[in-house]
Amino acid sequence: MASNGGNADAAEGLELAEDQIKLLEENFMKVSKHPDETTLMLIAAECGLSEEDTAKWFKQRNAQWRQSEGLPAELGSVMD
Repeated sequence: MASNGGNADAAEGLELAEDQIKLLEENFMKVSKHPDETTLMLIAAECGLSEEDTAKWFKQRNAQWRQSEGLPAELGSVMD
């Protein structure tokens, strides 16, 4: 699973199991990089995490993704 090597940074401050990270990554890549409140709630329930922890993971993962794309870490006017 070398392709998940950078994902540990997205979980900074969170203790996540490998299966939780896998579910979060799948949702990030296939569902939405910016889930709405309902989608976030469903992802949190699927992963067994609080909505706050799930939102924190998505915020950190988005910053990581944006930097890897050569974009500012903070979300600007460009939506993906």
